[in-house]
Amino acid sequence: MDGMDYTSFIPLIAVALGFAVAIPLVVYSYKLKARSAGLLAKQIIESAETQAKNHLREIELEAKAQAMQITQKAEAEAQAKFQEVRNSQRTLEGRELKLDGRAESLDRKEIDLKKAEAQVSQGLKEITEEKDRYAQMIEQENQKLEEISRMSQEEAKNHLMENMKELAEAEAAITAKQIRDQAISSATKEAHKIVISAIQRSAADHTAESTVSVVELPSDQMKGRVIGREGRNIRTFEQLTGVELIVDDTPEAVVLSGFDPVRREVARVALSNLVQDGRIHPARIEEMIEKATKQVDEEMKNAAEEALSELHLPPFHEQIMKLIGRLKYRTSYGQNILKHSIEVGWLTGLMAAELNLDGVTARRAGFLHDLGKAVDRNTDGTHALIGGEYARKFGEPDVVVNAIESHHEEVPMTGPISALVQSADAISGSRRGARGDTLESYIKRLRNLEGIATGFEGVSKSYAIQAGREVRVLVESDKIDDTRAQSLSSDIAGRIEEEMTYPGQIKVVVIRESRNTAIAK
Repeated sequence: MDGMDYTSFIPLIAVALGFAVAIPLVVYSYKLKARSAGLLAKQIIESAETQAKNHLREIELEAKAQAMQITQKAEAEAQAKFQEVRNSQRTLEGRELKLDGRAESLDRKEIDLKKAEAQVSQGLKEITEEKDRYAQMIEQENQKLEEISRMSQEEAKNHLMENMKELAEAEAAITAKQIRDQAISSATKEAHKIVISAIQRSAADHTAESTVSVVELPSDQMKGRVIGREGRNIRTFEQLTGVELIVDDTPEAVVLSGFDPVRREVARVALSNLVQDGRIHPARIEEMIEKATKQVDEEMKNAAEEALSELHLPPFHEQIMKLIGRLKYRTSYGQNILKHSIEVGWLTGLMAAELNLDGVTARRAGFLHDLGKAVDRNTDGTHALIGGEYARKFGEPDVVVNAIESHHEEVPMTGPISALVQSADAISGSRRGARGDTLESYIKRLRNLEGIATGFEGVSKSYAIQAGREVRVLVESDKIDDTRAQSLSSDIAGRIEEEMTYPGQIKVVVIRESRNTAIAK
């Protein structure tokens, strides 16, 4: 063994020594960490205990504060309830005192009432006894009167009634005469008062209508364009409108002459538009006249609506509205019929108001009284009967219809409104400057002239121009040939000579025109 090599055990010894030294060191190290961990845990526990104590103290303080608030609120509510109960108690006590006072008052009134009833009963008893005593006295007096007059009570009564009847009849006759005379005098004064009041409250324009219209031109050079090459423009214009176009020396103006105001207004509007447009030739003239016709129709419609608005009347039937619009361009003895109708409507309404009649119905009847003058003049009958027929046809009341038909006494009047319409019509027509008989006679002659020409078969239109010195007659080319056109002018002239009286001569011109139209597609 002595020979063994101990060098091989050195590493093992070294390892063993290392373990022997390291193990205590590791153990010591773990002990130090454990001690440190214990100290840290103790510190954490102490800190948690401190925080818990602080949080608990805060919760206790907050709970005490809330408890104090709840207590204070409960005390305040209890105090308010207590005060409310006290107020209610005081109110009830006051009401109880009032009720006691009322009860005492009622008791006193009941006692007074019983006393009054007793007094009334005693008074009634005394009155009954007094009445019986008076009845006995009257019976005794009647018996004495019968003995003295040797007449029974019934005979005396009849005798007295006969005497009283004769006296009453005489006094009634005298009184009736006085009342009748006073009524006539008062009615006359009141009628004058009503008429004067109505006239004073109504104002109307009485300018007489003219038979000419003036169209201003931008320059005298425009007159040549209006006339056209070889007069074709002016001929076309006059043929389509039936209005005479006068181009004279009047600077920057031409004159339209025609008795029919509607045709003259269409011609004026059409010529004004042509002058403004600048393109004047037959096709353009025809187009502008058609456009002007529609424009004038629209103006007549607006005029009817404005008249109803002015009179505060509800709308009429559509056909009646069209007739009313025509009245804007109709005249009677130079007086514009629409203005005249509005004035008659107002006058009738004002007089009806003075008599406590229906003002709306009165204005309606007065406004429509000349409705028949808007109907075509070829219709048979007077304007009053024609207007009444149209009013009845389109649902107007019987009161209005009778007022229209009777305002010239062609039918009997059935009510006071009819009489008021007649009076208002006379007032409006008789005002100074309202009408002109000469102008109306002239227009009537021109209408008769056109009516004669239109009465021939194949005639479509006829126009009296040159102040009635010329009649232009348009015929249908498919019914009248050239040969018949020549003889037609002679026939019309002969009829005019037979039926009319006129100064000078009247020229009859028959125009036959053929038109062929095709459309290129």
